[in-house]
Parts: sequence; structure tokens; C-alpha cells
Amino acid sequence: MGRYAMVIDLRRCMGCNGCVVACKAEHNTPNGILCTAIHEKEVGKFPNVSRIFIPVLCNHCARPVCVEVCPTRASYVRADGVVLIDWDKCIGCRACIEACPYDSRHRVEDNRIVFSDGRTVFENPVFARIPKRVPIKCDFCVHRLDAGKRVTACAEVCPTRARIFGDLDDPQSPIHALITRQYSFRLHVEKGTDPQVYYVG
Repeated sequence: MGRYAMVIDLRRCMGCNGCVVACKAEHNTPNGILCTAIHEKEVGKFPNVSRIFIPVLCNHCARPVCVEVCPTRASYVRADGVVLIDWDKCIGCRACIEACPYDSRHRVEDNRIVFSDGRTVFENPVFARIPKRVPIKCDFCVHRLDAGKRVTACAEVCPTRARIFGDLDDPQSPIHALITRQYSFRLHVEKGTDPQVYYVG
């Protein structure tokens, strides 16, 4: 069994939001909810100013606090490292949302969606409608992994290949080579969560 992770190359990200749109279309998330987003920041001093883009998503931590605080064990970690939510067990207490240091869980208050029959212009998405009062987050496109497709929707559409998804335990994978050969960092490592989203550049 592998251990899935994602590397985001900040040198390549141009802030096009293709990943955001692909995720939205793939999962048909409720209006106003994005499971991945891009933060923007201007750096430098005029006239030498540039803009940097930082994509953010659930970090699929190896030691997730969202799982620790869940009173019903609705949040859990699969053997391959993917952190998921069982909505049938979820009581909507928001403990996991409050505990997440990455602000990557969103409570569904209004589950209306753009494509009410579940069908987008691209395909039949994973969820026709998500229950109210449950949290939703990036799931590393687990339905794709289970079907044998080893790439997330956001990584597949990235025009600059800024997102690289793969198995950290496979020494032949591009993700493994990037992390071992390039300087990489992770967000909020001081929280002790061991996040599995790495940034280079």
C-alpha cells in the first residue's frame, strides 16, 4: 500500500484557478464551497513587484488532529494516507473544522448546487448532493484512486504541471524525486500533524 501526497511547485503556479474549477466540477460541491483555493500575495517594492500564488487544500496529515477530535470517528485515515469523512457517522459538531490548522474543512449549510441533477457539462460528478450540516474537504479524488486512476482532477488539468500527485513510498515516482532533490517545505509543521502536501520553490 502506498502513501499518497501532493507536491505543489510554486515556481510553476500562475494562479489560473484551473485546479479550483476542476475540483468544483469533479465533486459538484455546494455553492460557495471550494475544496481547494489559491491565495495570492504581492511581494517586493515598486517598481520591482511580483505576485505569488499559493494553492491550499486539505493536507491529508499523517497525524491529523481532525481525526483525533472527532467524537464519532467520522473522520478517519485510510491505509494509503488519505483522510476522509464518513457522512453517515458525522453529527455535525464542527469539532474537526475548529481543530484543522489549515482551515480546509467547510460545513455545508446550504447544499444547493449549480447542476441540480448532478450532471455537469463534463461528466457525472461524484456527489449529486452533499448532506447538510456535514463538513466537506479535499479527498485527493479518492474515487479516482479506487478506480485505478492515479491522478487528482486538480493535478490533471494544471497547465504548468505545478501540482504533482503520487506515492511518497515509491522511489521512482516524480513526487519522491522532487521532495528528495529540491528544498521543500510544509505548512504548520509546528502543529505536529505531519502534513502530506509539500511545497517547492
